[in-house]
Amino acid sequence: MESGFPPTRDLGFGFEAEPGNRPEDAGLLKRSLTEMEERRRQQLQQMPFLRSVKQRTHLASPVGRLASPARLPTPLKSTSSLTTVSSELAPQRRADFGPDKGSDAMRNRLQELERRLLLDDEEDETCASGSALTGAEWRGQEVQQIIFPPPPPPPGLAAAKKLLPSPTNSASSTVSSSASSSPPPPSFTPPPPSSSSSSSRHVLLDAAASIADGNLEAAEANLAVLKRSANPRGDAEQRLTAMMFATLLARLNPPRTGRSKAIAELCSGEHLAATQMLYDLSPCFKLSLIAANFAILEAVKDQPKIHIVDLDVGQGRQYDALIHALADRHRCRPSSARPPAVKITAVADPTTLLYGNYDASSLSEVGGRIAKLAERAGVGLRFTIVSRRASELDAASLGYEPGEALAVNLAFVLSRVADESVSPANPRDELLRRVRALRPAVVTLVEQEINTNTAAFSGRFAEACGHLGALLESLDATVPRESGERERVEAGLARRAVNSVAREGADRVERCEVLGKWRARMSMAGFQPVPVGPGVSEPVKARLASFRSNPGFTIKDEAGGVALGFGWMGRVLTVSSAWR
Repeated sequence: MESGFPPTRDLGFGFEAEPGNRPEDAGLLKRSLTEMEERRRQQLQQMPFLRSVKQRTHLASPVGRLASPARLPTPLKSTSSLTTVSSELAPQRRADFGPDKGSDAMRNRLQELERRLLLDDEEDETCASGSALTGAEWRGQEVQQIIFPPPPPPPGLAAAKKLLPSPTNSASSTVSSSASSSPPPPSFTPPPPSSSSSSSRHVLLDAAASIADGNLEAAEANLAVLKRSANPRGDAEQRLTAMMFATLLARLNPPRTGRSKAIAELCSGEHLAATQMLYDLSPCFKLSLIAANFAILEAVKDQPKIHIVDLDVGQGRQYDALIHALADRHRCRPSSARPPAVKITAVADPTTLLYGNYDASSLSEVGGRIAKLAERAGVGLRFTIVSRRASELDAASLGYEPGEALAVNLAFVLSRVADESVSPANPRDELLRRVRALRPAVVTLVEQEINTNTAAFSGRFAEACGHLGALLESLDATVPRESGERERVEAGLARRAVNSVAREGADRVERCEVLGKWRARMSMAGFQPVPVGPGVSEPVKARLASFRSNPGFTIKDEAGGVALGFGWMGRVLTVSSAWR
């Protein structure tokens, strides 16, 4: 059976079984036994590396890594470490050795050396259970570098390796060790520019895992690497690193007493303005709100009175698009038809800052602006404000009048209401029961497609890295990087990441869930999904086409056509659905 080694008969240390076939053998045979022993003793002393090479039956043989790529050897089951190493490491030295079968002293020395090597295998048996890169293999690499000096690394490879963290678990340790112990193949090319991005993402995840495990030493080492690669004004990956670096620091330094400062920051006017800018600048957020508008219009079409209850009106930009859509529909009808009367009720919970967080004066300004826009568009609109707890909402408190087609808009609301994981009262389900009791014609639900609710810290961190990374890339495709609005939007995203990922308990405001969980929660509350029809999907897709042309943005049906998912480069960022 071919082994892949050179076709010479090797007896253990570069001795050939058939002497006399080479010219130099004649000279060697004339030497005295004493000279031969002295020569072999000196050359043995000059090769200390043989003491470090050990046979491994459960790991890849180091010899395989030392062979040239042209003829990688097949591991031999019955070959000792001494024989295997000598046949690969010292073929060029065999010319210096002649056969001397009568030399018992030399044979005894070789047997003693091989016996010690085999004993070393037993001594290091436990070392192989950890990292795949053992001490013997490391020394074997040194031997390879001495005999076969490696070529200089390709440009850019050293810089990419600097970002690799020290592994904190056995899985990452094995991967890192295997990568470092194997020489690059002949066809190796420098990593593409995205390799640094994947490396920084790996360091982020490794740092989060270290913090979760309480391994502060490894966490600090990774944070030092992240600090050098983070740049709030760099590319998408550098900005993501800066955001998540701040999140890791916040996790390491939680607030000592009272509610965290991040809650106040999330309820500030600056943060609310940044959130509205996100809805305006990001096609994924903007289109999901437009889809909710068309779902409302489809559910209440041909109704003379429309009453929309909104628990987070914000700056009211969502209704700008709804008013324009109503006006466009009215133009397509006969002149005798009258546009429907619209009433928007903004709910402000005085006991919490989670809904809207607008005081009466701010909401009045929003309502006045919307009413003026509706007047110019020829749509009659009335804006009212109701200050009520979520647990006190009913038809009477909301000013519901007979004959009104009622719609409830829950756009980015439920994710900021605590659920059973925070409070036994489960305010999230209580709110849904209250909404269900209103018997609305439609309930629109818009949320981010990310799980930052019940997942542990490491899971939330990984979810946020993927979600925010795609969102930042999508912003690069639509908004100039030097835009002041862009900076404010990303500052708001950083605040949200700190709160939703680094905080726990009542200090965590935003608790997003994926569509599957929202479907289960809505069904338990007694709602049924409304399939997405062409009256919703077609105008939304037309709006996407009207935006700056970029194939990275996608719209696709979710959950069998009961929702629309809006994403970037295949990752869904927001989902819009309707229920009744």
